Amino acid sequence: MTKKSTETLVGLFVLLGIVALFFLALKAANLGNFSTEPTYTLYGRFDNIGGLKVRAPVRSAGVTVGRVTAITLDPKTFQGVVVMEIRRGIVFPKDSSAKILTAGLLGDQYIGLEPGGDERNYEPGATITQTQSALVLEQLIGRMIFDKAAEAGAGGGAKP
Repeated sequence: MTKKSTETLVGLFVLLGIVALFFLALKAANLGNFSTEPTYTLYGRFDNIGGLKVRAPVRSAGVTVGRVTAITLDPKTFQGVVVMEIRRGIVFPKDSSAKILTAGLLGDQYIGLEPGGDERNYEPGATITQTQSALVLEQLIGRMIFDKAAEAGAGGGAKP
């Protein structure tokens, strides 16, 4: 192999590595989808959004049907308001519910939409009223420890 062909192969290898790092960075930032499909907006109100982030997927039956575009706090109700952009061709019945779920044990959080059976569908700009907040692992552990401490305190007298 000549020196020029070796340099060309090394250059191609470096270029391939840069392209791979670029796509890895897009995936890590959850920007891998450059979808330009038309969408409509739905809102959801949650008592606790946990670690949900903007650009998190919105899924139904495991299929990504949209993205979270904004998360704000309602100053009157002190609830988290999640703005979701849903693909235009996918409509959900008015009695559908939204849950904040976790991918895996400690994975990223996403919105799970569970369709209902109503004949009427959500209109663009509607608010999903049936929501379930995020399950926060720290709260569960704290509750479990508190319950165990209460059990130990209730039966914790000295035996005669």
